[in-house]
Amino acid sequence: MQYEATSPEDYISQVPEERQDTLKKLRNVINDNLPKDFEEGIIYKMIGYYVPHSVYPDGYHCDPKTPLPFMSFASQKNSVNLYHSGIYAKKELYDWFVKEFPKHSKRKLDMGKSCIRFKNLDDIPYELIGELTRKMSCKEWIDTYETALKKK
Repeated sequence: MQYEATSPEDYISQVPEERQDTLKKLRNVINDNLPKDFEEGIIYKMIGYYVPHSVYPDGYHCDPKTPLPFMSFASQKNSVNLYHSGIYAKKELYDWFVKEFPKHSKRKLDMGKSCIRFKNLDDIPYELIGELTRKMSCKEWIDTYETALKKK
């Protein structure tokens, strides 16, 4: 589901009421653990966290007017999805998350390359998401991103 939101607060106000508290809590966990230099806003019609142009003027290579995306989350039809570019770009981080997940959730991990789907909103591992958010600094994300670009 896509929302035409202008701010994270606006986005949350548009999702079904039964999901709003979950999204507020997820947002608070991410903001409480977000390393310096990342910013929060709306990116790709989701609540996103990115490297602003003031820190990384080149922006995202697919569209340099867009700041460099890092992570985001969205309310979809059947789940709340968390997207984390570092998990996709850095195998060690992916491996760490896959290993840690069972320690924080009774459910099977439902994950794509960078997308973690939470179908049961009562079983979102907020503590683990906070830890994941802290795992990669802005500088480390830029370095990882630039290294991946050079390989292409």
